Amino acid sequence: MNKNLEQLVELSDFDKKIDEFFPKIENLDRKINLKLEEISDFEKKKCNFEIEIDALKTQISKTNIRISEFSTKLQNIQIKRNNIKTDKELKALDVEEDLAKDSLEALNEEINKLEKLNSQKSDELIEINENLKKLQTQLDNISEDAKKNKDILQNQRDEICIKKDNLIKNMDQKLISFYQKIRKWAKNSTVVPVKKQACYGCFMHINDKTYGSVIKGEEIITCPHCGRILYKAAE
Repeated sequence: MNKNLEQLVELSDFDKKIDEFFPKIENLDRKINLKLEEISDFEKKKCNFEIEIDALKTQISKTNIRISEFSTKLQNIQIKRNNIKTDKELKALDVEEDLAKDSLEALNEEINKLEKLNSQKSDELIEINENLKKLQTQLDNISEDAKKNKDILQNQRDEICIKKDNLIKNMDQKLISFYQKIRKWAKNSTVVPVKKQACYGCFMHINDKTYGSVIKGEEIITCPHCGRILYKAAE
């Protein structure tokens, strides 16, 4: 394999390694984003519970006011009994008292249900807050680990970039331009091996003449089917 081809293979290898860092970094960010989404879901749930609890408290307050009103009404009915003069007035007062007692009983049942539901919602809200604290701790740990790993990856990437820059300094500029032209569309399959007489970029069979030239490695040979740069790989 001639020097130019060796440089192209090495340059392609550097570019592949550099590009491999991006999905690794994205994966670290993805873990953070997934945890943020989980926290966001719990915060929305918390907000809904707080709204429901506020509504329940309002209902409880209004119901207590009505209970107080009917309790006062029953007290007034008892006072009125002292001033009754006719049976008709007594019957009317009895009806009024029965209605007030029924309403008061219904309101007491309602207040018990509301307070029970409020207690249940409050307990669930406490649980949500505890889960939020745990999730926030998990997020902090994930973020800290991600930062450390990103720093490690960045240092590794910088080392490869330095090696790549040093290689490019010693390469022919026309050769670099030729490589970059193919890389625009071929990406990390710009320079590919030939195995079992097939291009490992397009996987098409290479004719004997081209294959022979690739084996010799004396010139820069491109695939007659896809145009990628070829080199002979160990079988």
